[in-house]
Order: sequence, then C-alpha cells, then structure tokens
Amino acid sequence: MRVFVTGASGWIGSAAVDELLAAGHEVLGLARSNASAASLEAKGAVVLRGDLDDLASLRRGAVESEATLHLANKHDWSNPAESNRAERMAVETLAEALVGSGKTLGLASGLFRPDADRPVLETDPHPAVGPESMRGGSENLAFDYQDRGVRSIALRFAPTVHGHHDHGFIAQIVAAAQRTGVSGYIGDGSNSWAAVHRSDAARLVRLALEQAPAGARVHAVGEEGAQARRIAEAIGEVLGLPTTSIDPDDAAGHFGFIGRFFGAEMTASSAATRAAYGWGPTGPTLVEDIAAGAYTA
Repeated sequence: MRVFVTGASGWIGSAAVDELLAAGHEVLGLARSNASAASLEAKGAVVLRGDLDDLASLRRGAVESEATLHLANKHDWSNPAESNRAERMAVETLAEALVGSGKTLGLASGLFRPDADRPVLETDPHPAVGPESMRGGSENLAFDYQDRGVRSIALRFAPTVHGHHDHGFIAQIVAAAQRTGVSGYIGDGSNSWAAVHRSDAARLVRLALEQAPAGARVHAVGEEGAQARRIAEAIGEVLGLPTTSIDPDDAAGHFGFIGRFFGAEMTASSAATRAAYGWGPTGPTLVEDIAAGAYTA
C-alpha cells in the first residue's frame, strides 16, 4: 500500500519509513527542508514538500495514499499551546480528507497516568479531550471519525523511544548530568517510565497499519517500566559521575523542562498489543542502550 507519512524524517518517522519500504510498501513522505527531501528520496520514498501548518499538503498526501501515518509534532515545550493547536488542526485536516474513504489514519499518541496506581492498558481511553488538552485531544478526535468512514488507529508510544542519536527525554537527562556534574533522579527515584527501542517501535507501526482494526489502541512499549533511579545510575556509570537525589522543588532548575516529568510514574502494558499483532521487542533495553553509549558516543 501507499503510505503518507508526516514526520517522515523525524526520530520515529525515519525508522518507520525504512520499515515500510523494506516490507514492500510505497512511502509518500512530507518534507519541510531540502535536506529532509534528499534523505527521503535517497531511501526510495516519494517526497511531498510541506509542513504541519501546510494544511493543503496534508490533505493532498492523505487523499493520494491508501494509509496515512501521522507522526509529526512541533514538540515546542516553551509553547505547548501552539503544539496542541497545530496537532489538532493537522489531525482534523487529515481525518476530514479521509471521510467516507475507509482509509487508514494512524496517529502518534502519548501515554498517560491512569487514575488507578497501575500501568496504562490498551483498553484505557485517553483522558485528553478537546483542543486545549494534551496533543489537542487528537486521539479522541481521530476516533470521532470512525463512524464517518475513517479507520483510525492510535499509536501510543512509550515516553522514551530510545536508541543511538536519540535527542528526546533521556538525552535531556544526560545533558543535565553533563552540565551539573551529577546524574540525578527526583526524590527516591522509585518511579518508572515505559520504554521501547526505536527499531521495535518502527516494526510495530508497520504491523499496526497492516493489521489493526478501526479504533485500536496500540502500545509501542517494550519495557513496562524502567526505574528512574536505575536510569540515573546507568547514566552516572557511563559518564563517570556520582548519582544523587534531586529535591522535587529543585527539579526544574537541575533538569530543565524535563524536570516536570522525570519524577512521574509512567508505566504501561503492551500485553494486548503483543497478543494481537505477534509483536515483541528484540532491541536492547533502555539501560542497555545507555550502557552501550547510545547517549554519550
């Protein structure tokens, strides 16, 4: 099938493009820059120039493809309201373009902490509803289009999608350790984060586009939870730095914006996902990646 991919040159998107092409699918990749376009063309993908605010290009890509994989996000942590606005507009545009077609809209979504003290399950509806909510409530917005002939699939990625050259949350924690001379965790460090290796996430994206029914919530989670203190210890070991607790009141100053999240409990199960799609992680764990120099090479 032909898959239109937004965020095609991003961290997860570039791996997903490789996975889709290797499986024999065609890829139409959205590219904002000349460098991104050249990279996609070198892989064998077709390029559509545009960005997340170019709604005409989003509509065109969706209409011209059999499936849409929406992975782009502004991730502007200094202005989350703008990121949420752009995300909602993009998902609404893509979904409207697909009304009545029966085509697939797979979109990146995030995990959240459930009300109960337990991991997030695939059966848990996302609490973010409406344009002012996290990601503009895009998961629930996409599901609103199921009755209008859109095969909507939520791809819930672990907060840490790790691997060599990752520049996400763990890279920020490593940077804080290098800047301050200590590898920190918040409080007693007993909280845990779900994690998945980038290659495993990309493989699951392909399987979901090929197999998942409308309304599926797919959990790209390789580890239910890697403990924050163990993450900090692994970073300290590879950098040769001491590991220490950071008072929650000092977290923002020590870690930067990631201090708002690093102390949170963010575990999730992927048991239902594994059973439904025959998927299981084969890449290294988060701590193994850190130890191997994925964030310090």
